[in-house]
Amino acid sequence: MRILYFSLGWLFFIIGIIGIFIPVLPTTPFMLLALWAFSRSSMRFHNWLYHHRLLGPPLQKWHKYRVIPLPAKIISISFMSISFVFLLMFLPLAMWLKISIAVVMLYGAWYILTKPSRIPEKPDDLAPK
Repeated sequence: MRILYFSLGWLFFIIGIIGIFIPVLPTTPFMLLALWAFSRSSMRFHNWLYHHRLLGPPLQKWHKYRVIPLPAKIISISFMSISFVFLLMFLPLAMWLKISIAVVMLYGAWYILTKPSRIPEKPDDLAPK
């Protein structure tokens, strides 16, 4: 089982790296998935990714404070909206499927928008337990 999680960790990591160069593909969610997979397979790679000079800070902010930066919120909500408009206008899908996709996207948007955009003033008081 460890080899499966280890392989998933590298797969998510590679997809996340690709996301750095392709604006439509988010980086941090894939790095979070890689971190999760490495936590189940290799603490060495988990610690390496968590403390990485460039990739580590967003992962640490999410882990400690559940922060989603405002630019990431704007980009994610914008791309969800554009995707849904494209889906409505150009894809011949059944109405129940379009409604289902809309519900999932609305839930995703709600989740993103309910998370803080910055580290709280008193970070120790508001950290998840």
